[in-house]
Amino acid sequence: MMVFTGNANPALASEIVAHLGLPLGKAVVGQFSDGEVMTEIQENVRGRDIFIVQPTCAPTNDNLLELLVMIDALRWASAKRITAVIPYFGYARQDRRPRSARVPITARLVAKMIGSAGADRVLTVDLHADQIQGFFDIPVDNVYASPILLGDIWRQKQPKLMVVSPDVGGVVRARALAKRLDDADLAIIDKRRPRANEAKVMNIIGDVRGRSCVLVDDLVDTAGTLCQAAAALKENGAARVQAYCTHPVLSGPAVENISASALDELVVTNTIPLRQEAADCPKIRQLGIGELLAETMRRVSNEESVSSLFVD
Repeated sequence: MMVFTGNANPALASEIVAHLGLPLGKAVVGQFSDGEVMTEIQENVRGRDIFIVQPTCAPTNDNLLELLVMIDALRWASAKRITAVIPYFGYARQDRRPRSARVPITARLVAKMIGSAGADRVLTVDLHADQIQGFFDIPVDNVYASPILLGDIWRQKQPKLMVVSPDVGGVVRARALAKRLDDADLAIIDKRRPRANEAKVMNIIGDVRGRSCVLVDDLVDTAGTLCQAAAALKENGAARVQAYCTHPVLSGPAVENISASALDELVVTNTIPLRQEAADCPKIRQLGIGELLAETMRRVSNEESVSSLFVD
C-alpha cells in the first residue's frame, strides 16, 4: 500500500499516512511554464496498491486535472490498483438537468473522466447525492463523516439538543443524525416564496424555543442559506445555533457572512483546507477526518468490510 498526494490538500494526506504509519509517496506535481500540469512519480510502484489523496476543491479544474494526470502516470508505471481518494468531489452539485434545461450533467462527465484515466476505485466523503455513485463504471465507497461529527456533538453536551435540517431535501440526513443522538427532536426549515417577486420566507416546522439547535448539511458554500436559517431559529427563540457541515467550500463572502450572522459556531472537517481568512474566524472550527479515511483505506487495501464502519 502506497499513498500519494497532489497539491489540493497535502496536510490531509500527511495526517492519513501518519495514522497508517507509512511515508508519503514521492512524486513531483506542478506546472510547466505555459500552465500545463506535469507530474513525475519518483519511486517504484510496479505491482503496488496505490491511493491518491486529492479533493477536487477550488481551484477545481486544476485539482481535477492533477488527479487525472497522476492516475495516468501511475497506470503507465504499472501500479496494480489505483484508488482515487477524493474527500470532496467537485462538480457534485451538477448532477441533473432541472426542468430539462439545456445544461450538462457535469458530475457524470467527471466520473467518466476519472474512470477513463485509469482509476480502479474511488473513495469519497459525503457525496452531495448518493446516486452520483451510479455515474461511475468502477466501485465507489462513499464514506460518511457522521462518526466524526457525532463524536464532537456528544462532547459538547449541549442541553435541550435539537437537530435541524436547513431544507426539506436534507431531512433524511438530519433524521439519521438525530436517531444516533438518543432520538433527539427534529425540526425542519421550509423555505418558500409566498408569491412571485417576493422574498423567500423561512417557516420552521417544530418548536425551537429554548433549544440548542444543530443545523446539519453536507457542505457550506457562501453560507447565505445557513446564516438565514440561524437568524430564523434565533428569531423563533432558539438559545444556541451550531452548524455542522462536512465540506467547507466557503467561497465568496462566506466568512464575512458567518462572522456577521446569528450562528454561534460552524464546525467543519478538513476534507478541504481552510484558507487563512476562514482559519482565523473565531466562529469556524475544523475537525480532522484523517483517521477515518486512513482506516477506510486500510480496509480497502486488505479487502475488509467498509460498511461495518458505519453500522449503528
